[in-house]
Amino acid sequence: MMNRRGFFKWLGGLALSGVAVTGYAFGIEPGFLLRVQRYALTPPGWPSGFKLRIAALADIHAAEPYMGRARLKRIVAAANALEPDLTLLLGDYATGHRFVTQRIPVADIAAALKDLSAPLGVHAILGNHDWWDDKAAQKRSAGPSLYRAALEAQGLPVYENDGVRLEHRGKPFWLLGLGDQVAFIKGRGHFKGIDDLPATLAKVTDDAPIILMIHEPDAFTEVPARVSLTLAGHTHGGQVRLFGYSPVVPSAYGNRFAYGHVVENDRHLIVSGGLGCSILPVRFGVPPEIVLIELGT
Repeated sequence: MMNRRGFFKWLGGLALSGVAVTGYAFGIEPGFLLRVQRYALTPPGWPSGFKLRIAALADIHAAEPYMGRARLKRIVAAANALEPDLTLLLGDYATGHRFVTQRIPVADIAAALKDLSAPLGVHAILGNHDWWDDKAAQKRSAGPSLYRAALEAQGLPVYENDGVRLEHRGKPFWLLGLGDQVAFIKGRGHFKGIDDLPATLAKVTDDAPIILMIHEPDAFTEVPARVSLTLAGHTHGGQVRLFGYSPVVPSAYGNRFAYGHVVENDRHLIVSGGLGCSILPVRFGVPPEIVLIELGT
């Protein structure tokens, strides 16, 4: 049996463990860690032997103290060091919580991201926080968006229900970007999106394979098999993830689309764990990440 002294030693150890875990979750993991999460696949509809290297950055949520200018610069350098053929930005550049010590102007965020480099270019979509942070757009329930304007001013194309046909080593493919699904806040728990998946897919004029960028992964339920690979962000992997389970996920489908490589009916989705934080500046078990995808391997 545990005596009084042993009990208080156990209680003190438990308290210290709690402090350590809290410090890690609210400081070290969100503020200092960065990993490269790698995937290698040849999904249906993607030509065998057509190798394409993609770096994807999602949910930057730029703001001090955890995602300041210096850290953003380091992330850009880390992404470039992977030598991708194509770099994709999956939305949510704006801060996602109130616990900030300094906001970063949208123009500065875009200026940092313009240093990303890839032979096939850097291509972007917007996320819900980019729209929610734009008070004028919210008031009129319509674009244009400050974040789109800032990114495009730096030469970074932004796709909203649109796309582009690209070629790599003589082989074509389509890159499409869906408009955000919850762009405008219409009341507590009520949103209006600008997403139009049929119009986005209608941009495709031949049988070249398709890569689709979406911010919220819930749209994947409507993505047809014609799309070889869908890439999403938004969930941050739940920000707290243990043993492959996230207790809280900003998705109507819970853990179904929380994180990672999802395959349903031969359709492939990769959900990034993202880089920044939303609601609370906490991460535990899902450190900030750059996604690196090797297609055709």
